[in-house]
Amino acid sequence: MFRNFNKYCVGLIAVAFLSYTNFTQAQGEALFKAKCASCHQPHKNGTGPKLFQVRQKWADGGAKEGSIYQWVNNWQNAAASDPYAKTVSTWSPTAMSQFPELNKEDIDAIMDWVDAQPEPGAGGPEGPANLAEGGAVEEEGGNTGLWLILGVVFAIVIAAVTGVKRQLNRAAALADGVEIDDKMTYMEELKAWAWKNKGRVGIVSLVVLIVVLVTALQGLGNIGVVSGYQPSQPIEFPHSVHAGLNGIDCKYCHNSVTKSKSAGLPTVNVCMNCHKQINGNTPEQQEKIAKIYEAAGWDPEGAGKYTGETKEIIWNKVHVLPDHVYFNHSQHVVVGGVDCKQCHGDMAKMTETAKVQPVEELNKVEGNVQLTKPTLTMGWCIECHGEKEISTGSIDSKNDGYYNEIHKRLLNNDKKLYKEYLKDGKVTVKELGGWECAKCHY
Repeated sequence: MFRNFNKYCVGLIAVAFLSYTNFTQAQGEALFKAKCASCHQPHKNGTGPKLFQVRQKWADGGAKEGSIYQWVNNWQNAAASDPYAKTVSTWSPTAMSQFPELNKEDIDAIMDWVDAQPEPGAGGPEGPANLAEGGAVEEEGGNTGLWLILGVVFAIVIAAVTGVKRQLNRAAALADGVEIDDKMTYMEELKAWAWKNKGRVGIVSLVVLIVVLVTALQGLGNIGVVSGYQPSQPIEFPHSVHAGLNGIDCKYCHNSVTKSKSAGLPTVNVCMNCHKQINGNTPEQQEKIAKIYEAAGWDPEGAGKYTGETKEIIWNKVHVLPDHVYFNHSQHVVVGGVDCKQCHGDMAKMTETAKVQPVEELNKVEGNVQLTKPTLTMGWCIECHGEKEISTGSIDSKNDGYYNEIHKRLLNNDKKLYKEYLKDGKVTVKELGGWECAKCHY
């Protein structure tokens, strides 16, 4: 009576194998986006070389066995122990970040996913890490893979139980002398059962359809949402030391933040203002500061002198707003009085370069406006404009010519509206037009 059961098992094992393969691929894609995508692409050289079939390339080049895994964990150790790795280290002037937390299985998952990516224009979609065209990288994570595996396991159990139940029903019917049509396929039996129970099937189908639609809409809402993105950089810059321990004001390095739409990156000359005298207390610090000297063309020997031989530092961009979005740092910092930590978090406590902070982390910072929408989304900006005050009380109290004029116009033209604004004890950005589309969009 179990004549078809073996076929079911073989089919379900195949499904389980394919599901596991897909899970590994998803894990590799997530790790690639989180760890590699800021510098590497599958089929195109960028800050780092392309990674397609890189394991085979290392093997063909004579690399020692396992050297590529050591390279990912700590490229300096690999270069010291493997001549091929030493050659690779000269490929780019930008030093690779170290990833000691990745094990061999993680690295293989990344490489397997990269090797599975079709070349652009070869009949498949371009890789999602095409940063050369300015595409954003979306980090993935969470328990998606776990839920996928559980779903496959439950599907296998349900299918197996259903198959056994079907055969037992046939055996019971034969024992009762009921004639069974052995020519009916499993699908035909399923259709007959569904028609017999069409009311229940209809309700379940409606629920499933609603769940699918809601899930799809939620997924659409997460497209382009980046949270916790942390790119690697050619030179490590510990904000906790500079802004925290040494108390350097943000505006010293980001000196255009009060007069430009961009906060600006400091030039190497700004770094040299201090680092002509400060060259580090440990070998590790001295090695990092030596990269600054190399970029500036500075020879620290003796009294020190500039050689004129400079080397460009290629920083990896962290925040990339769409072209149709306008954001002005000076307007927020000077006019709005917004503290840097509202958007960037408490930089005085961060050892790494600024990243796209999750909104939950930003809400932990003392003094920040509490928001709920994902960082750098339109909802996040609108929510802040609805909560952030321009002033507490009348806006002429800011003693600012711009706001004094608005205060005067409100009093002269619509005093009742102004009183409405002041009911909650503050005038918000929204109340003065901060929700108008043209404020942020061209």
